[in-house]
Amino acid sequence: MAQRVTTQLLLLLVGVAAVWAARSRTELLNVCMDAKHHKEKPSPEDELHKQCSPWKKNSCCSTNTSQEAHKDISHLYRFNWNHCGHMTPACKRHFIQDTCLYECSPNLGPWIQEVNQSWRKERILDVPLCKEDCQQWWEDCHTSYTCKSNWHQGWDWTSGYNRCPAGAACLPFHFYFPTPAALCSEIWTHSYQASNYSRGSGRCIQMWFDPAQGNPNEEVARFYAMAMSAGALPRGVEPLLLSLALMLQLGLLG
Repeated sequence: MAQRVTTQLLLLLVGVAAVWAARSRTELLNVCMDAKHHKEKPSPEDELHKQCSPWKKNSCCSTNTSQEAHKDISHLYRFNWNHCGHMTPACKRHFIQDTCLYECSPNLGPWIQEVNQSWRKERILDVPLCKEDCQQWWEDCHTSYTCKSNWHQGWDWTSGYNRCPAGAACLPFHFYFPTPAALCSEIWTHSYQASNYSRGSGRCIQMWFDPAQGNPNEEVARFYAMAMSAGALPRGVEPLLLSLALMLQLGLLG
């Protein structure tokens, strides 16, 4: 009797989750952020520049944005990559790719959050970057220098671009980012997190991919859109659902 009741409760919760999934899924897929340079809706952009070109078939960024993403102290955010001397090209290419992903990808919907900021109304939070992307980013920036672990805030902008705040020491990247996970999660205030999944798994977002093989992030966004739709349920329902499912699977009820 107990197992039958529990099974019925589980089916009820699954049904509620399915309703929310159907409601939320289209809002999470193929969307652009409401931010400073993003297009309102994704569309083809045949002339995307260099490292942003993988998104040309369906993009949230314009050609001009893609060109600016490759410049030092560009018109996008007036951000100076060389704030602690010359950033190596091997390191800089990851920041260009990071900018292209942020500005151009229409597959970040499951991680878009509303924010109250003067320059944007939405941001991304805890996007699971594939472990190879975080690892290579960290390794390639090992010999470059910075003075801060959070690059979103705390800079001196009096010159019109970011400079190190008073008293901040320029040190090798690994001082401020001792691990690849620290780099991915801390540099943009948890916009990213280092995933344990690898490229091609369908469970992590790739900064780098071959567009001739399609965009692997479409599959990843679909997976998380379905999985995360349960987050719209009342607090406590999702862990209860998972606990009941596990208990039934282990035969602990009834």
